[in-house]
Amino acid sequence: MKLELHATPEEVMRAVETLRQFAQEKGVPEKTISGLALALEECGSNIVNHGLRRDARQTFQVIIEITGDSVVIELRDHGPEFDPTVAPGRKPQAEEADLPGGWGIQLVRRCVDEIRYRREAGVNVLRLNKRLVSAAGKR
Repeated sequence: MKLELHATPEEVMRAVETLRQFAQEKGVPEKTISGLALALEECGSNIVNHGLRRDARQTFQVIIEITGDSVVIELRDHGPEFDPTVAPGRKPQAEEADLPGGWGIQLVRRCVDEIRYRREAGVNVLRLNKRLVSAAGKR
């Protein structure tokens, strides 16, 4: 499934709802869907707010693939080059605990099994992969 979205918060939420519906139709467990929705919302929001600066004339893509053993979400945008996978892990300090921002990639890392980034012909490509089958063979 491929979505072409405008750089607005409403479009990010449209992508999240589309993911939810598509994954439910494919029988993906609700706990997995919730984590993926959170990861998509965070990554999509970062693209809209930071990369594309909420310029609704600009667009980005979300591609969702569900196979027998995984869900892959790919986000593509023409914003400035930014690799979220190199963001260092952070531990909250007491004085930072109430400050907003900067924790999104940590949250995404908890929701998916693999995050990959590449820059391809001036496009940021971020792939999020969540395995559906555990080592024990259960969904």
